[in-house]
Amino acid sequence: MTHPPLVGRTAVVAGASRGIGLAIAEALHTAGAHVVRLARSLADDAGERRSDFRCDVTRPDEVRRVAELVLEGRGAPDILVSNAGTYLLKDLPAITPEEFEAQIASTLFGAFVVLRAFLPGMLARRTGLVVTIGSVADHTPYPGNAAYAAAKFGVRGLHGVLTAELAGTGVRATLVSPGPVNTALWDPVEPDARPGLTPRAAMLRSADVAEAVLFVATRPDHVVIPELHVVPRT
Repeated sequence: MTHPPLVGRTAVVAGASRGIGLAIAEALHTAGAHVVRLARSLADDAGERRSDFRCDVTRPDEVRRVAELVLEGRGAPDILVSNAGTYLLKDLPAITPEEFEAQIASTLFGAFVVLRAFLPGMLARRTGLVVTIGSVADHTPYPGNAAYAAAKFGVRGLHGVLTAELAGTGVRATLVSPGPVNTALWDPVEPDARPGLTPRAAMLRSADVAEAVLFVATRPDHVVIPELHVVPRT
């Protein structure tokens, strides 16, 4: 009998209560991992190969608390997925300073805080995989994406530096950059009614991104995939 590929592994997924993050958590769980889900909307709970923690990634104290609990209970994660973030579609002059700050905080600052909390344990063990969820907007500018692109381009830069710093450590890092994904983040935008945006029916599904993350997470330790772009067929 073939065992699921991630049996005995621990995966931490930040931003795992819905959409892409939830799909990633479920895919890793199905593959045999014990999945630790972090999200503001979750309550502290535990189940079969699953631990949930209420955690706002923009609050270092909350992330530190969870990291300490995970390290004490399960050790450093084998897989760390940074997915938390929000989406704002507005032309630059219409974006308020508060909205811009919130976009950077949830997407870029949150990714940094999660890395800072969990990475030291992975480095000390000299194994592990960091997966950062980027976006097509982390390398292609689109109108209306001033705040979102600033955050995602920042995430891409953070990943690039992380990759350079991880050389020779035994810890790997991958940036998964999907095109538009049909999730609830699009609900306020109504893309089907906005010329120039991808209709929902033509978007990726959350499961498509989750399968990409699972592919990366199940490669042998000697295989490094620095970046993976996932886009819908045109």
